[in-house]
Amino acid sequence: MSRPLNFSPGPATLPLPVLEEVRDELVDYKGTGISMLEHSHRGKAYDACHEEAIALLEELVGCKDTHHVLFMGAGATGQFATLPMVLLHGGGKADYVDTGAWSKKAFKAASFYGEARWAGSGKEGEKYVRAPMKLDLGADAKYVHLTSNATISGVQYDEFPDVGGKPLIADMSSDMLHKPIDAAKFGVIYAGAQKNLGPAGLTVAIVRKDVLEMMTKDVPDIFNYHLITEKRSTQNTPPAFPIYVMGKVLKWVKAQGGPKAMAEQNAKKGELLYGVVDEFADFYRCPVEKGSRSVMNAVFNLPTEDLEKKFVADAAEAGMLNLKGHRSVGGIRVSMYNAMPVSGVETLVGFMREFQKANG
Repeated sequence: MSRPLNFSPGPATLPLPVLEEVRDELVDYKGTGISMLEHSHRGKAYDACHEEAIALLEELVGCKDTHHVLFMGAGATGQFATLPMVLLHGGGKADYVDTGAWSKKAFKAASFYGEARWAGSGKEGEKYVRAPMKLDLGADAKYVHLTSNATISGVQYDEFPDVGGKPLIADMSSDMLHKPIDAAKFGVIYAGAQKNLGPAGLTVAIVRKDVLEMMTKDVPDIFNYHLITEKRSTQNTPPAFPIYVMGKVLKWVKAQGGPKAMAEQNAKKGELLYGVVDEFADFYRCPVEKGSRSVMNAVFNLPTEDLEKKFVADAAEAGMLNLKGHRSVGGIRVSMYNAMPVSGVETLVGFMREFQKANG
């Protein structure tokens, strides 16, 4: 099957075998006579998918004994608000790290519930250039929040800063499972699924057991992480179909060799893409320092805006879609999530060389 290369930042490309399996099961799920879109979230067919997805995440993240895996709605944006709601209940202070638009949105949401403070920033002038490692942390901060991969600015943490024993909360929406992590270092990991885990409509929250005990129960049920944990994320109807699809993506990741194999593939893609960017540094201009360049979302500019428009249009004509940078920053953005094969980046790199030759 010939398909375009989809470099969308999200909702993003999914593994073709997963899409084909979903297609084959769409009308009649495993002989039940009805679609998973129609199965009750209280029924045996869906429950098996639900529990399998939890178990796979526990295995792939390495958090079975230390964390609870929760399925929620409202995207990462919902977590921006609900986490400070339950952790800063009645007031409190929290430290945030600025790596771009999403960290700013998280900071703003926290400000409704307590005092949010900036502990560090990766911004220089008008551009974000690094993932800051040296942080100015408050002794009374209840937690430290960062975005592990900033999809708009193309800044990503390779290693994570020392937060002095405070709970570290990480928005991993765009790089969950892109490489192995030490889950025990994180108080909460959360992610909108639509970039590296599955389709839109599902949010994963992975909450360390001691941090759960810090969360107030004095909130409406829909925001109560204790209740959500107790009910295995079925206190109300969960986003069942996205969870079903995510389960298939997780099985695909495991079959590829897990996060370790993903890290090897993602490193190759990053080397290919940034190799051409650096080779033609006067033409492809990446503002991000080498130690902080994202292997999920590479950003760069061309000498003129007209050339950027031509790049996007010519690439689309050649079967490479969604390369336009975010409207707030412009330029080019190349999203290379786990499901994007190395061969796809090789094709793009070949196009980049030819484009520079013709227009440089």
